[in-house]
Amino acid sequence: MATPPNPPSAPPFPRPLALPLQPRQAWAMLLALVSGFALSQAFRTITAIMATGLQAEFALSAQALGVFAGAFAFAFGAMQLFMGIGIDLYGVRRTLLVAFPLAIAGAALSALAPSYGAVLLGQVLIGVGCAPAFLVCTVFIARYFAPSQFAAVSGVAMGVGGLGMLFTGTPLAWLVQQSSWRMGFGVLAALAALAWGLIYWKVREPATQAQHSLPRESVLQAVRGFGALFLLPHTAGILLLALMTYAAMLSLRGLWLGPLLIERHGFSLVASGHVATVMSLVSLFSPAFFGRLDPGPGARRRWLTGYTVLMAALFAAMGEWPLAWLDVAGPIAVGLLSGYMVLQYADVRSAYPAAMTGRAMSVFTMALFLGVALMQWATGAAASAAKAQGADPYGVVMFTIAGMLAVGAAAFRWLPRPPGA
Repeated sequence: MATPPNPPSAPPFPRPLALPLQPRQAWAMLLALVSGFALSQAFRTITAIMATGLQAEFALSAQALGVFAGAFAFAFGAMQLFMGIGIDLYGVRRTLLVAFPLAIAGAALSALAPSYGAVLLGQVLIGVGCAPAFLVCTVFIARYFAPSQFAAVSGVAMGVGGLGMLFTGTPLAWLVQQSSWRMGFGVLAALAALAWGLIYWKVREPATQAQHSLPRESVLQAVRGFGALFLLPHTAGILLLALMTYAAMLSLRGLWLGPLLIERHGFSLVASGHVATVMSLVSLFSPAFFGRLDPGPGARRRWLTGYTVLMAALFAAMGEWPLAWLDVAGPIAVGLLSGYMVLQYADVRSAYPAAMTGRAMSVFTMALFLGVALMQWATGAAASAAKAQGADPYGVVMFTIAGMLAVGAAAFRWLPRPPGA
């Protein structure tokens, strides 16, 4: 995921300011944490490449495939609040080291799964295990780098983390084609174990000067702090847009891109992997571009509405015209345009007081991934219904995504806005 162009100066979760690390130490620890984030990026985008093999082995319907893809996102999103509380109370290192082994176990279970139920359980375990992977990086940067460095350092971290998504393009497609989808899960389980070991070895959080002098917030107090966000009237519009934007990009890249190109146009698995790789590459660099174009609070919300409508139009075009060149160029254009979502982080930051910024970011991240689960389930159901009626399932999928984006844009535009927006 992208990071806000104008990041908060306060740590994402209230905590005494940590003693500074030496720059070399801080970078070494951050890159170790980013290895976990890279694996999270890989796990969330595997379905587009593994879909054909999974459908063949377990006789999955399009709806069952959508449930499989959405299981990771649902588990990931549902755990965001708990992972945020864990980071606040127990620290970055401890939270990630406790959670991430579940991702390793889930990948190993998926590689050996005797049934669809087992591989679905594996997805849930992977989602829970990866849940803190994004948050720990942003919290670590906020605590151990100067506020003025937050955007630049975050950009580097997100770029390096994006290598995980590149792995699920051509390299994973080649591996699966040469062996099987099970081997893909096995390799990812091994890489995740190596990442866990690197984090255990490299990451050490220094003590804080006031760590023992201030009372620690209880879990109940932390949960109440999150609940206060939902009482603010402008939260609804922000979260409804968040449910749709990242979900649209990831549903295409992480679920439907491979089947779309293979079944609609006869592409090979490796050829579809090439398209996935290009889409992933452009999506790595576009957030920095849009971050530089940020028009500020006055026009930012209009930009967010306009770009969401434009994204919906792209999906609608792919649904209306089943042309091979459009189904190659369209995903690449979606990857390029997806960088505008970085403006949502800036909007969240400006919509809440500084004391609520971190928890607002956590709830926002939760909405992003619950939206992925919702959209992948909805598009799977839509594809199954289309097949039953003899219609083009991929056209229906693209129109479903376009419609959900339009709903998000309308909610963001017409529901209550933050004060002064």
